[in-house]
Amino acid sequence: MAMLEFTTNPFRGAVVTTTSLPEDPQDFRLRLNDSLEVWRQQDLLTVWLDVPITKSALIPVAVEAGFAFHHSGDEYLLMTYKLEDHSYIPPFASHYIGAGGVVLNDANELLLVCEKYRRPGQPPFYKLPGGALLAGEHLEDAVVREVLEETGVHATFESLVCFRHWHGYRYGKSDIYFVCRLKALSSEISMQAEEIEECLWMPVDQYLGSEETSVFNRSIVKAAVESHGIVPTSIDGIEGPETREFFMPDNFPG
Repeated sequence: MAMLEFTTNPFRGAVVTTTSLPEDPQDFRLRLNDSLEVWRQQDLLTVWLDVPITKSALIPVAVEAGFAFHHSGDEYLLMTYKLEDHSYIPPFASHYIGAGGVVLNDANELLLVCEKYRRPGQPPFYKLPGGALLAGEHLEDAVVREVLEETGVHATFESLVCFRHWHGYRYGKSDIYFVCRLKALSSEISMQAEEIEECLWMPVDQYLGSEETSVFNRSIVKAAVESHGIVPTSIDGIEGPETREFFMPDNFPG
């Protein structure tokens, strides 16, 4: 009996060792069938199979055996199999995460952008600079980066003010958009012309009083101006800051 190399996870799952996968689909078929039989005897519940794109010829064999697609990345496809019908397999990531920066300068002006690409028929409108977080990127690092990339303005993170949760976003996923308050460290604008049509400083009162801005954007700017928000902090005894970030009221006693 020739089995696939594997380890087990804490949830009684067999995790196939990706680097040990054979090149030949027929060899893989024989090993997979033997492995499934043994894993059932061992009372394991699920199988996790990470197939690199360089061995994509193995995918039809796994489908034939009953594996389902879980998710994919640029260089792999993760497939799963239930050894017991009642087994639970957690779904892949359900949300996008984005951040917008309410960037204020000493003259109480707000940094705004007008995006070049809009939905058909949508008129130009001013919004906060910002964008999606990169994998492994902290929230405060992401919003500072996005502001700099889009506008050329250097800023420092002050607080997290509010967020919006929206379902039915891209590819059927949901979206969380964090609104952050930043203090401008520079004023000169160097616009990212590939994505941005216009970039400018506007007095906060003018923006809040304009009917040409959306109710949502006016509301979140008002919240950032009037609220202290919650600030980056640390918690004694909890690992970080490389893998975690925390936000709490600045007067929190902990």
